[in-house]
Amino acid sequence: MLFLVAALLLLGVMLGTVAHAPLTFSVAVGLVIAVWLGIFAIRERQGRRRSTSAH
Repeated sequence: MLFLVAALLLLGVMLGTVAHAPLTFSVAVGLVIAVWLGIFAIRERQGRRRSTSAH
């Protein structure tokens, strides 16, 4: 529960920061985060395929 509260607080701070940042900066940071999440998802999927075939 504490993690959820901290995550929501951080989200509020980040949204406040994005509201004051230039649009190009916000889009660039959003693209970086999207690429990072995509790479993370691909690595997780590959890791699960390897672990399920071993058991």
